Amino acid sequence: MPRSKVAISLDPKTLHRLDQLVKASVFPNRSQAIQAALAEKIERIEHSRLARECAKLNPTFERSLAEEGLSQELAEWPEY
Repeated sequence: MPRSKVAISLDPKTLHRLDQLVKASVFPNRSQAIQAALAEKIERIEHSRLARECAKLNPTFERSLAEEGLSQELAEWPEY
């Protein structure tokens, strides 16, 4: 997959901490460290958005939708 170059600005303290992680072989280079951090942050934002949307759901209504027609189907299920 082709990659795009992006220029970013970091404060000296953050850059120093990033370089320490690269030096300690936590990441092979600055680029991959920043890419991993950004991917993790995006995943957290998307996960929290999903959680917020799920919190808006009415559990009673959702349960009734999930169980709709289930009582009729239960009689058709084989016994174990």
